[in-house]
Parts: sequence; C-alpha cells; structure tokens
Amino acid sequence: MQNTKEPWVDVEKVAAHLGVNKDSIYRRIENRKFPAHRAGRLFRFKLSEVDAWVTQGGGNHKERKGNIPK
Repeated sequence: MQNTKEPWVDVEKVAAHLGVNKDSIYRRIENRKFPAHRAGRLFRFKLSEVDAWVTQGGGNHKERKGNIPK
C-alpha cells in the first residue's frame, strides 16, 4: 500500500476550490474559524478539512458588511 499524504495548499487554491475570491477566504478565517493553519506569515490548508467544514455548515452563514441589523 502506498503512503499518500494530502498536500498543503495556499489561499488561491482554496478560493478556486470553493469558487470564491481570496478576500472571502481571509474574512472566513477571521470570522468563522475556517480550517486554516499558519506557516509563518502565510496560511496553508488541507482541502479535506475545508470540505469537512463546508459539509458541517461552516459556509452557510452570510457575510456581514458594515452594521446590518440582525
């Protein structure tokens, strides 16, 4: 059996994977506990963790802009 490790990917690949822009990923990291790992100044991701986060409903919340009443 071959030992295959999932590669770490950057924010651009995660954004493309989810069909959103990079700024959206950074906002989600800050606001929603998005599954990101720091490597120095950069964020790295495992797509399996991102997919699990989406499946568990992490991507269902609308992003707030400014002071929008609840």
